[in-house]
Amino acid sequence: MRKKAVVILNILIVAGTIAGVVMMILGTGKNSMLTTSGVENLKYFTVLSNLFCGIVASAFLIAGCKSKKLLPWKLMAATAVALTFLMIAVFFGPLYGWLKLYQGSNLMFHLIVPVLAIVEFILLDGEFPFRYTFLAGAPALVYGAFYLANILINGTGTWPHSNDWYGFVNWGLGVGIVIFAVVVLTSWGIACLLRWINKKNPRCASKE
Repeated sequence: MRKKAVVILNILIVAGTIAGVVMMILGTGKNSMLTTSGVENLKYFTVLSNLFCGIVASAFLIAGCKSKKLLPWKLMAATAVALTFLMIAVFFGPLYGWLKLYQGSNLMFHLIVPVLAIVEFILLDGEFPFRYTFLAGAPALVYGAFYLANILINGTGTWPHSNDWYGFVNWGLGVGIVIFAVVVLTSWGIACLLRWINKKNPRCASKE
């Protein structure tokens, strides 16, 4: 039953990702926060992480949900979208209002796909050595480095064409760097937590 659930969840992740992309292209939920038009949405970690999660789920399905080589990528994808889910729920939700962040494609990318990916990872069978957690935290580190580098090179700009679209450096560059450091550590912490839950799940036979 667990294996069937994993297959179904991967299908739903792919479907949810495609639905989110279609809604994003059509401009569904234009009044929602942290969204823009067309390919510009690719600047958001939310969109990139969900696309990555959908691609990994597709590859996993093609491999018959048995490829051990994809397991580290599974942890990376689940961690990335879980970070998106947590940031929206804890940081941006209180700041902008949750309803504005769960409209249109954001409903898929901020809530549905992340929850599906988290549940699917918990049910996965496989070996997840501790070193995988560092790989899983890498996307947030790489994204943060490019985000800050863009601001340092091109400046923050002015709204709505600001290079600080998340508003992390509103309180100064130093605070922005601290925020990103916390985000990266949180990402790694999420990876550790997901790995721990996966190992403790009584229905999961994965071992070190």
